[in-house]
Amino acid sequence: MKLSRHVAVSALLLGCLHATASIAATEKPAPAQDKAQQNVIIDTRPSAFYNGWPEQAGAPSGHEPGALNLAATWLNEMNDTQLSHWLQQHQVTPATQVSLYGRTEQIDAVKARLNKLGFHNVTYLADALNQTRPLQRLPHFEQLVYPGWIHALQNGQTVTAAPAGEWRVLEVAWGAPKQYLISHIPGAGYLDTNDIESEPLWNKVSDDKLKALMAKLGVRHDTTVILYGRDVYAAARAAQIMLYAGVKDVRLLDGGWRAWSDAGLPVERGLPPDVKPAADFGAPVPGQPQLILSQPQAKALLNRRDASLVSIRSWPEFIGETSGYSYIKPKGEIAGARWGHAGSDSTHMEDFHNPDGTMKSADDIAAMWKAWHITPDQQVSFYCGTGWRASETFMYARAMGWKNISVYDGGWYEWSSEAGNATVSGERGPDSSWK
Repeated sequence: MKLSRHVAVSALLLGCLHATASIAATEKPAPAQDKAQQNVIIDTRPSAFYNGWPEQAGAPSGHEPGALNLAATWLNEMNDTQLSHWLQQHQVTPATQVSLYGRTEQIDAVKARLNKLGFHNVTYLADALNQTRPLQRLPHFEQLVYPGWIHALQNGQTVTAAPAGEWRVLEVAWGAPKQYLISHIPGAGYLDTNDIESEPLWNKVSDDKLKALMAKLGVRHDTTVILYGRDVYAAARAAQIMLYAGVKDVRLLDGGWRAWSDAGLPVERGLPPDVKPAADFGAPVPGQPQLILSQPQAKALLNRRDASLVSIRSWPEFIGETSGYSYIKPKGEIAGARWGHAGSDSTHMEDFHNPDGTMKSADDIAAMWKAWHITPDQQVSFYCGTGWRASETFMYARAMGWKNISVYDGGWYEWSSEAGNATVSGERGPDSSWK
């Protein structure tokens, strides 16, 4: 039964390739469109640099205030219909004055595609990233690392936001390390998600088991742990649980294994390296118990203006057309929960991904949530079927600087298994949980 939940790797990668097109089908009900923008600045660099990573030592960190991110590297993943949809989403029309910045080849590539679609008011922003004025960046961009950063760290180079002490890279997936054995990031260990969650509801394992696992992995509370997965949300699930356990510095490879593969960086094959177990975690477990909520705690967030229990499930799941899982029979949703978006089905997260599988811009995600009355000043807890998709959005919200966030571990699986819990089905809008 577990197999049907997490093995759709090829489907996930295909979904990432067609993310922009899929979003149109999953964003329901759609918010009202704003008037077309008269002037737009577009950053054509990869999202890591837009988010705040400097391209090189001493380079600017962040992006021009208010700039959109349309990376030149995404263009091969976007057909004209998908690119047109992206422009429409951001209220960019042929009448809009578009200013591009980035490297010359990046600007030229984006300009050529825009021209092809009839956008001719396109110029080059000559003074972009001028360090004499404030730039915008993801508040905690360092929590979403990129392949070049890991590669530089592994080779002993000086990197921005370097780990304070010992560090480990781990690939995360469900079950035996079949794909890992064929090809993985050099030096990376392997973490089976069966070691962090268990049946019958696939909630996290006990705190004692978590503590034992950290020791086995050679991880202390002050070890920097860098996680990646063939499925981003598998790594995010482990990251969120490690933060709960008390690991202070947990990073996620934005875009996962695909990002490393696309970067053309070295890989290796074979068994995980031998690791010396940690003698002691060095701190109480859990270190941050507030990051994972129980069912009673989740219920306490419903139908409040200062809190949101947020469903990270596809629209068909949210309205009760499908449960999303072969092993979860009830259909429907937690009554009073707000829709936080997800993807086309239970194995996709297109609503949060750029065409290359990296995290969509913080502005786009925040706007998507705000339309459903989910805001950073609230107490916000994410859930999905059993925790994977919710953990991915938790990691994004954390990087965005949202403070009072958590995951309702039991999710729909736990909630729907108890007859007395209120559920709802059918089409509904943001105001359905706004009292």
